[in-house]
Amino acid sequence: MISLNWIKDYVNLDGEDLKELAVKITKAGLNIEDVITNHIDNLVIGEVVECKDHPDSDHLHVCKVNTGKEVTQIVCGASNVREGIKVIVALPGAVLPGNFEIKAGKIRGEESNGMICALFELGLEEKTEENYAKGIEELPSDAPVGEDPLAYLGLDDTLYDLDYHKRRNNDVYYHIGFAYEVGTILGKEVKLPEAKYTEINDDVNNHVKLTVETDKCPFYLGKMVKNVKIGESPEWIKKRITAAGMRPINNVVDISNFVMLEYCQPTHFFDADKLGKEVLVRNAKEGETITTLDGKERNLIEKDIVITDGNKPTCIAGVMGGENTEVDENTKNIFIESAIFDSVSIRNTANRLQLKSEASIRYGKGLNYEYTEAAINRCCALLEKYAGGEVCSGVVKHDKVDKTPKVVEFTSNDINKVLGITITDEDVKTELKRLDFEYKYDNNKFIVTIPNRRLDIEPNIADMAEEIGRLYGYHNLVSTLPTVKTRRGTYVGNVKIRKEISRRLRSLGLNEVKTYTLVSPEMAKLFKYDEKENALLPNPMSMDKSVVRTTLIPSLVGTYEYNKSRKVNDILLYEIANTYDKEYKEDTKVAMLLKGNYITNNWQGSIKVDFYIVKGIIENLLDYLGFKNRYSYRQDNLPEIHPGMSATILIDREPVGMFGRVHPSYKKDDIFVVELSMTKLYEKQVKPLKYKEANKYPEISKDVAFVVKKDVSASTLIDQIRRSGGRLLTDIDVFDVYVGENVGEDEKSLAFNLKFADPTRTLTEEEVMNVFNKIISEVESKLDAKLRG
Repeated sequence: MISLNWIKDYVNLDGEDLKELAVKITKAGLNIEDVITNHIDNLVIGEVVECKDHPDSDHLHVCKVNTGKEVTQIVCGASNVREGIKVIVALPGAVLPGNFEIKAGKIRGEESNGMICALFELGLEEKTEENYAKGIEELPSDAPVGEDPLAYLGLDDTLYDLDYHKRRNNDVYYHIGFAYEVGTILGKEVKLPEAKYTEINDDVNNHVKLTVETDKCPFYLGKMVKNVKIGESPEWIKKRITAAGMRPINNVVDISNFVMLEYCQPTHFFDADKLGKEVLVRNAKEGETITTLDGKERNLIEKDIVITDGNKPTCIAGVMGGENTEVDENTKNIFIESAIFDSVSIRNTANRLQLKSEASIRYGKGLNYEYTEAAINRCCALLEKYAGGEVCSGVVKHDKVDKTPKVVEFTSNDINKVLGITITDEDVKTELKRLDFEYKYDNNKFIVTIPNRRLDIEPNIADMAEEIGRLYGYHNLVSTLPTVKTRRGTYVGNVKIRKEISRRLRSLGLNEVKTYTLVSPEMAKLFKYDEKENALLPNPMSMDKSVVRTTLIPSLVGTYEYNKSRKVNDILLYEIANTYDKEYKEDTKVAMLLKGNYITNNWQGSIKVDFYIVKGIIENLLDYLGFKNRYSYRQDNLPEIHPGMSATILIDREPVGMFGRVHPSYKKDDIFVVELSMTKLYEKQVKPLKYKEANKYPEISKDVAFVVKKDVSASTLIDQIRRSGGRLLTDIDVFDVYVGENVGEDEKSLAFNLKFADPTRTLTEEEVMNVFNKIISEVESKLDAKLRG
């Protein structure tokens, strides 16, 4: 929430319509979701002139309340209601937050003409157990009866509820930052608050030695204020932090919160006497513990940042202070910390410890080192004025911040190219002046220095065009169709292979699926045939999406389980997606999963998926891609794959993938999986496909079966048959594999269908038999095979 009463401290808003201002700010790119005006009709200051126990309740009270115009009866259940106190009264007709309308009525038989209110019931505090137990709000004794209590408390404010914008980070979600946005929109000057104070003749360096032993703390400032007096905050500070949604506690704590809301720079106040003479900033030690201000013991890890007294932790940096250096009612001397810590480290620590605080949220988005210094001086000035403190001279300081100015050069034409409009140099000068950006104009070129408070802007033309464009007015942008040079597109590289593979697999009857790139740690351990290390997400949204996969097969198995549970029996799937190893090296893969019946495109109709069906689909695909006669297989023992039905796929004797039956110990069903690296396929050179005319002469078909040793592969036989058959042999198909009682224990029978044809004439039976007999003879002699009768 942004308080406009607070903004008026820095920018003159006299005569401005605050609702219209909200519209202007929203049009300039910062969305204001709601304009909240703290005014409630029929809300008055009342005085309890009589308070008696309710006759029919053990906790209710019947009160007579003077509301200025009359004395009325109100039933109240607060434990702190009593005669003589001034209170906030909602009379009948008042509508409280939540659209809760106050009406006259009876409570357990007693008339009640209104409600005595707590601040949380008016939407001015959070509804917490602590605030609920505090009861109704007690006003000072000099509060004027009958007047508007919100005006009296200074809470008759207009608040802007901002929609958090990822890009704007911390540059507008605090009051000085928002004041600059308002000044930019209205073209008005922003006046920063004064931070004047008197230093005593006592240097803080005589009391505290600072050491920083971690690169996660580039900037650290420390000052000391002595002899502070803990007490109530001045009313204006209480009103300011209450309007922003925080509860006043005491002058010291409130000053720290006030400065954070003002400058977006969290500060931490240590009790200097409890802290000692040394401040050491370092990474936590593994297993180190600290009891934080909420009374809970926290276990730390090495990635956390801690502030220590040289030995033990006294604060989890950027997250929460420790109980052992807490400022309490006996505190006299304060050591003020104002620092910048690594934003990623703070976010990780806050998330791990579930300790998201106002401070950690701001540290997690990054801070401006100029405001780090301004904030600590502002704290000193306020502590001197409102806590009676004496500010020591000097500052303990660690400074490794890169202070290189962010400078960008551009012309108005550069801006026009990005925005698609025509603005002049004078227009650019006007908008830069409104932004309060220093610039030089030389030879039609702008040289702009981006202020450090604008952490969201990088020194590039795109960011500058966005800033100038939003102020120039998005409504001034003219709608035009883009004009670009185009040319006829062609498939190139792995895009072409992806399209061809997808088209071919669909024609073979497979269905494409898409699954998540992120998997669970358990899934990531499966099918690790290529032994790649997985990349782990440092801050996953859930553990089942915490690892970047190196293979698609576990995801396809998960899709199979999903379909199986819904009574789908024939499951033929493929997926094409990118995988990544630990170094995020990309490998595009195509994976297949087949189970059940496969519908062929010939007379056989539907047949059960087996090892050879899958092998045939692979070969069909590789032939289609132009790798015919270049691929082979190597039997391998692959994880989660049946050892007797698994193989590595080779092209030019280099592995490009694998296939096989999922091991029965993992899945009992007959599931076959395939995975090919498209990246490796793309790297292989493929000659242009050659097409030939379909043969118009009849072909002759012959069947033959050989008995061979079990270790002789079908591909070995096919290679020999092809060499022996010569040019007249046009096709070879394996149609049967037999092992059993009619062959030896170490033997198997392989049956082939051979087709013979000549594109120029009709072959005779005699010349086909000559080639056929030659094939039989050479296979028997060269492979120690026997013709099966």
